[in-house]
Amino acid sequence: MSTTQTSATTNTNGRLQGKVAIVTGAGCVGPGWGNGRAVAVLFAQAGATIFAVDKNADAMEETIRRVREVGGAISAHTCDVTDSASVAEMVAACEAQYGRVDILVNNVGGSAAGGPVALAEDKWDAQVDFNLKSVYLTCKHVLPVMEKQGKGAIVNTASTSGIRWTGSAQVAYAACKAGVIQLSRVVAVEYAKKGIRVNTVVPGQLHTPMVEVRLAGQRSGGDVDKLLESRVARIPLGFMGDGRDTANAALFLASDEAQFVTGTEIIVDGGMTARCD
Repeated sequence: MSTTQTSATTNTNGRLQGKVAIVTGAGCVGPGWGNGRAVAVLFAQAGATIFAVDKNADAMEETIRRVREVGGAISAHTCDVTDSASVAEMVAACEAQYGRVDILVNNVGGSAAGGPVALAEDKWDAQVDFNLKSVYLTCKHVLPVMEKQGKGAIVNTASTSGIRWTGSAQVAYAACKAGVIQLSRVVAVEYAKKGIRVNTVVPGQLHTPMVEVRLAGQRSGGDVDKLLESRVARIPLGFMGDGRDTANAALFLASDEAQFVTGTEIIVDGGMTARCD
């Protein structure tokens, strides 16, 4: 069986029509469907205006092209989401340009190998900033805008590493992604009466461009096929999804169809975390 399967096409039908969506990590380390790129394109197809955010402007070029190819509206903004001043400026720029922020999708993140002994302390700190502080900062600066509007939806991207052992010691990444899940729950309860919903997508072993560019070097000596084989072996469905599967879940959570859904998670992993072995 193939290691990948074509992702299901979502019937978007204007589900986000008229809404403004900040999508962080909207770029990608290579061609293909990373989570942020897929979210930007799918949300644009659903009618949202995309405010694409990434630290690397060049990484957003393909995202911008793909959004425009589907007739979507998008503008790009470079921002270091680990820096509070940079995030505050980014949110202010979105509000100044579009007058509102209806949706925030946090997609910034990445793993570093190693348990507590092997992982250097400076890499631990960098992982916490990259994977967890970034979510805290975007929420910190977007929530007042949404509260003023009386409505909003935040979708944070975690990982199955935050709820299970997934095959390698990446203690900082795992701890941070567990933190993203709990951060989302706490903020969801605090802001529920203010009309703001907060949920999390928990992707599993996806085949995104990061597999070839980074993970293969970390875990299989650069052998991409070996890494893909080991990842698929953990998945009951027998194939890997990609960023579009994350985007499909995020679209539901961001849309008004999920008006009664907050403080929870959608796991997108082909059944991997349901296994007992």
